[in-house]
Amino acid sequence: MTDLQITLFGAGGVFIVGVFSYNKWQEYKAKKSVERAFSTDHDDVLMREGDAPAVEAQEPVLRQEPRFDAAPAAKAEPSFGAPPATVVPDAPVHAEPSLADADPAPATPAAPAQQEVSAASEQATSLVDPLIDCLLPLSLEAPVRGDKILPVLQTLRLVGNKPVHFIGLHVNGDWEPITHGGVYTKMQGGVQLASRSTALNELEYSELVTRLRGVADEIGAEPEVPDMMEVMAEARNLHRFVAGHDAQLGVNLHTNGAPWAISTLLFALEKQGFDVRPDGRFVMPDGDGGYLFSLSTNVTLAEETTPRLTLLLDVPCVAPARDGFGAMVACAKALVGRLDATIVDDYNQALSDAALAEIAGQVQEFYQEMDAADIPAGSTRALRLFS
Repeated sequence: MTDLQITLFGAGGVFIVGVFSYNKWQEYKAKKSVERAFSTDHDDVLMREGDAPAVEAQEPVLRQEPRFDAAPAAKAEPSFGAPPATVVPDAPVHAEPSLADADPAPATPAAPAQQEVSAASEQATSLVDPLIDCLLPLSLEAPVRGDKILPVLQTLRLVGNKPVHFIGLHVNGDWEPITHGGVYTKMQGGVQLASRSTALNELEYSELVTRLRGVADEIGAEPEVPDMMEVMAEARNLHRFVAGHDAQLGVNLHTNGAPWAISTLLFALEKQGFDVRPDGRFVMPDGDGGYLFSLSTNVTLAEETTPRLTLLLDVPCVAPARDGFGAMVACAKALVGRLDATIVDDYNQALSDAALAEIAGQVQEFYQEMDAADIPAGSTRALRLFS
């Protein structure tokens, strides 16, 4: 038998196996459809009243630590393409009331409800974000209740270290997070394309698609899966931006005399307004449950003294309006007087006010780059990416 004949036989075998597998998959899908169609576990028919109008659904990089004595690093390109998915949740359309229908009363009962709807829509967009998530539309065979599908959706929350979220188009016409008691006519999933550590990779995406199909079968939905190559390109592109803007700035305090006793430091730091977190970190609260910057003693818990403290600002995670760098420098200067210390760089060289002002200017340029990329520092989008 010649090599050509062997090759032809092999190709024919592969073709036959492919046709057989395809037929089995179609047979499985048809079987699931029939089971759902004739299942006795139907939703409440009251769900179908007042159908809402149709709404269109919608290589690890090394982290670079900025240094005070170094020239500003080359700016990473802040612009990157939109995610490959083509279906985006439409914003709810609200009709403007006419003056003739206006209620002369100063407040209307509908105002709180409208605010709640707006908040739900905003939360939905923050969970499934077209800029940083791969969108996964799911077409439902019939309206579904949130309490029935939530247990199934809970089984798909993470792929690797990338979060997966789902939102639904409520019968009132608004996109919102899936909740108990809600009734939804369409759904959309989203997997985050990149995080501080890595980009979504091929193995994670393959796992996502397999698990998503299983979830879709259980809730009676048909997923639309974007092309893997396009998703991988977007994930790598987004991660390059994240790695290029992963900036943490430190200000060091070095003792002018003997090392500080840790017990003395605790008292001074509490007076300065620091909180001690359960993991042992010292953080400066921002007043809204977060923090502006942290502080490290640079020694282990077993040590009793330290000659050096480091205040650290996670730049992309603090909004410009809070002036995290300015607050950190002001805190360092206050501690200088309280602890008899000098503000120094990583090489123990004293940092002058002029040097600190120059760094503050670089921080402002950094904020402008993030704004230009539509990922403002301190925003929900930035906090998700730089987690």
